Amino acid sequence: MSAFKFKSLGARTGTLIFVALLAATARAQDVPASGVGRAAQTDAIYRQGIAALQQGDLASARTDFEKVVQLQPRSPEAHNSLGWVLLVQKQADAAIAQFQTALDLRVDFFQAHMNLANAYLLKGDPKRAARAAREAVRFAPTESEAYRTLARALDASGDVEGAIKQTRHALELDPGRAELHDDLGTLLVREASMPAPAGSASAAGPAASDKAPVQRDATMPESNRMPALPGQLPGGSPTQEAEREYAEALRLQPEFAAAQLHLGVLELQEKSPHQAIHHLAEAARLDPQNPLAHLYAAQAQFAVGDPEGARHEASAALTLQPGLVEAQNLLGLAQQRLGNADEAVMAFRQVVKTQPDNAEAHNNLGLALLQIGDATTAITEFQGALQLHPQDPGYETNLGVAYLQKTDFDAAVTQFEAALKTFPQDATLHYDLGLALKLKDKLIEATAEFRTAEELDPQQSDVHYTLGVTLWQQGDFPAAADELHAALRTRPDYAEAWYTLGTVLKQQGKIDESASALREAIRLQPDFAGAHTTLAAVLRQLGDNQGAAAESKAGIEISKEKTDQQAALFATNSGKRLLNAGDLDGAISQFRSAITATPGYAPAHFQLALALERKGDKEQAAEEFQKAAQLDSRLTRSSP
Repeated sequence: MSAFKFKSLGARTGTLIFVALLAATARAQDVPASGVGRAAQTDAIYRQGIAALQQGDLASARTDFEKVVQLQPRSPEAHNSLGWVLLVQKQADAAIAQFQTALDLRVDFFQAHMNLANAYLLKGDPKRAARAAREAVRFAPTESEAYRTLARALDASGDVEGAIKQTRHALELDPGRAELHDDLGTLLVREASMPAPAGSASAAGPAASDKAPVQRDATMPESNRMPALPGQLPGGSPTQEAEREYAEALRLQPEFAAAQLHLGVLELQEKSPHQAIHHLAEAARLDPQNPLAHLYAAQAQFAVGDPEGARHEASAALTLQPGLVEAQNLLGLAQQRLGNADEAVMAFRQVVKTQPDNAEAHNNLGLALLQIGDATTAITEFQGALQLHPQDPGYETNLGVAYLQKTDFDAAVTQFEAALKTFPQDATLHYDLGLALKLKDKLIEATAEFRTAEELDPQQSDVHYTLGVTLWQQGDFPAAADELHAALRTRPDYAEAWYTLGTVLKQQGKIDESASALREAIRLQPDFAGAHTTLAAVLRQLGDNQGAAAESKAGIEISKEKTDQQAALFATNSGKRLLNAGDLDGAISQFRSAITATPGYAPAHFQLALALERKGDKEQAAEEFQKAAQLDSRLTRSSP
């Protein structure tokens, strides 16, 4: 998952001076009556431009300020105002010319110095921006915004330490400004991580007073890795201080969306997703059009084990920004976790299409394809991942597993053996090679590989379990029981291991112990049909015919229910493929077959509703949507 990039502060909205030009340019007693009338007309046009700005009408404001400049070419306020609008419109060179003219007319016009600095930042010239900002500080040493502007320019130059110093100066002057605390927090995080290269200021707009419109560009994630943040440093961790600064910003301004986002992302990076969820949810609520807020809310939901919440937030991010590949990837992971393999494949295909050189994207797509049983295509994806990242043990393993699913056991053995030449101490590779050999009925060789895996990683419960099954198949019941007990020591809730242990003990004649093991399997997994059936046989041996009859009945009922559920799942997946292919009638038929097999299968009702809706049958679609929601509250009309 991509990490949030705490980028340079960049330029913000500069200060626009709201000064009546009549007062600023002339005094009535000093000019003829005709001059006073012209000044009044100019002042009226200027106020009209200010009103247009307040309404967000930049085009009209620009027209008005251009008229003012023509009428009062020696008014520094007029040039500054026109430059401000040009800066908002991203016309850096034209804005710079206006600010320079304003300063030629009035050298101590510190607001124009700040706006000039922001214009240079927009142009990508942080050195000139810093010079202009230092002039603003020289002429306005008590203005916090002047220091803030200088901090942004220094940050863009790569001088994060200097930016922090200037931001602290600004806070000394104005400790109640929430945005200054947010700025300091961001700078501290950047100081704690890898410093940004010089000139990396984000695309910027001018800074404005609270009366002027503010435009913010979303800072998009730029890396597939979380930035490495240091642990405790002498004098306290910068990230801990950053958290305090963000918290103070929110104390001063609780509905400060940017600070909510920054604090949430920092907590997420600091491995505190439960804390992050609150702040990221608030960021999404306060700024619902910001895809980043939804993206990182999705990441937090996924981190705490809520794939449905992650799916919802990732979908919201993609609605706002369809090309946000990080959200697409997270959507695929969430769908995969939810068991929606087809949807996961669709999401990961989009990631691969957008980032064909992303090895992990190919790997994720391959895993999703394995989930839907398409081992052939999965093999191609894993091979693509290995071409981009050769000798990755995870990709090597997954390729071998794909061969196993394809029942190409020879290719699987070859793949695992080749990988082990590079990674001879990889327990998982030894285990997977053992599985491939076992499937080729080479039980002795398989046992040797399982033993090696066991020695390399004694805590892998699956290794003990599979070795136990292999020994059982070879007739070595005592050794099999020992391995199954070892599996259960590392994973006490392993229902399959309890079931197999019960079966082995039954064959050993240890009937009471067998019954106990089988009951534990059923306690852990009540719908384990095989455990009920085997327990029935054991109870008969113990003379408990009534208990045996009850367990036998339970086993039969569960088996039928599972068969029906599998049929419903198969029919629903088939219908979804037909629906995606545009075969509405075929899809509807499959969804109805699924409902016939299992009337309470919510996904079939939901997919049927989608198909009926596309066919134009709104009334029946609404009924099916309602049934789906009643069966599973997560399935609402907004679900993908």
